[in-house]
Amino acid sequence: MSESNLFSTINWAGTELNNRMVLAPLTRGRAGPDRVPNTIMGDYYTQRASGGLLISEATSISPEGNGWVDAPGIYTDEMVAGWRSITDRVHKAGSKMILQMWHTGRASHSDFHNGELPLSASAVAISDGSEIHTSTGKKAFEVPKAMTAEDIKRTVEDYRQAAVNAKEAGFDGIEVHAANGYLINQFLDSRSNQRDDDYGGSLENRYRFFAEVLQAVLTVWPAQNVGVRLSPNGVFNDMGADDYRETYMFVATRLNELKLGYLHVMDGLAFGFHERGEPMTLKDFRHVFDGMLIGNCGYDKDTAEQRIADGDADMIAFGRPWITNPDLPVRFKHNYPLAPFDDPSQWYGGGREGYSDHPDYQAESGKNDVAAIS
Repeated sequence: MSESNLFSTINWAGTELNNRMVLAPLTRGRAGPDRVPNTIMGDYYTQRASGGLLISEATSISPEGNGWVDAPGIYTDEMVAGWRSITDRVHKAGSKMILQMWHTGRASHSDFHNGELPLSASAVAISDGSEIHTSTGKKAFEVPKAMTAEDIKRTVEDYRQAAVNAKEAGFDGIEVHAANGYLINQFLDSRSNQRDDDYGGSLENRYRFFAEVLQAVLTVWPAQNVGVRLSPNGVFNDMGADDYRETYMFVATRLNELKLGYLHVMDGLAFGFHERGEPMTLKDFRHVFDGMLIGNCGYDKDTAEQRIADGDADMIAFGRPWITNPDLPVRFKHNYPLAPFDDPSQWYGGGREGYSDHPDYQAESGKNDVAAIS
C-alpha cells in the first residue's frame, strides 16, 4: 500500500507525530455539572489516539469563561487531576494532546454566572436570532458587560494560570481559542468590538487583548508548544465584519512574529459563512504564516490529501467524522467504510451513548482491525 501525504510523519515541538490527522476540538458536554473531566472522557480520547495530534474540546479557563452546559474546565485542582488521568492514557496509547483554552465571553448567559452578566469587549449582544442552552433551557442572549481594564487584567491572568494548569495536567501544549465568536474573537471583530480605548478601534488596538493573552501564556510554555485557532470565514455567534480580510491578515502576521507551534484555521465553510466577501483560504494564510498550518472544517480524505500535497497545509483537523468513527485514521488509510456522522441528536450531553460507545471498524472475521498507522 502506497503512503499518502496524510499518513507521513511530521515534526511538531521537537517530537515526531505519527501522521498528519488532527482530532478537532469538539464540545461534547460530558464533564457533568462539576465540569471535572471523567473516565468516559478518557475513553473517548484514548479511542481516538491513532491521530497524530489530539486537540481537547474547548475548556474554560475560569468560572467567568463558562457558557456551555457540562463542558470541562481547567481552573481547579480536581479539573487538573481529571485531565491528567486522560493525558496519561492518551500518551500510553501513543499520541500527543493539546488543551484548547476557552472563554466564551458574550456567548454565555447570566445563568452560568450566578446572575452576573457575561463579559465581552463591548455591551453588544449576539443578535442573529440564535439562543443559548442553559441548565434551565434555551434562552435569548443578553447584552453583556463591557470589560473594564481590571476585568481585562484579571482575565489575562486567568489565561496564564490555565496555561500553568495545563502543564500540570500533562498536556503537550495549549491552543488559544480565538475563533467561533468567543471572547478573543469578540475583541478582534469590528462589529462586536466598539470600544474607544486602547482595546478598540484600530487593528492594533483590537488585537491588543489577544496579544496580552499570548504574552502571558508564553511565559509558561515555549512558543513551539502554543497554537492558535482562528475562524476568518465564520458567522457562528454573530461574527463577521466587512474588514475581516484585513483583520485576519494583520493577526496572522503578528502571530507569525511569535514563532508559534501552529496556526489552526477554520477555512472550510461547513460551520457557516458570513458572506462578506470571498472566503479566506489556507493559501492566504500561507503567504504570511511560516510555521505549521492546520486546516479545518468539512474536510474529507481526498480534500485533506490535496491541501497537503499543494503545500497549503501541514496537517488537517477532522471533527464530525471522528465522532462516529473513533478509528478514523485506520479507516482512511485502509479505505474502510465510514459510519454515518450526520445525526447530531447525541453530540451534546449525556453519558457513553453516542460518545464513547461507537465501535472501531469490524473486519468480516469479526475481529477488530486496529492496524497500526505508522
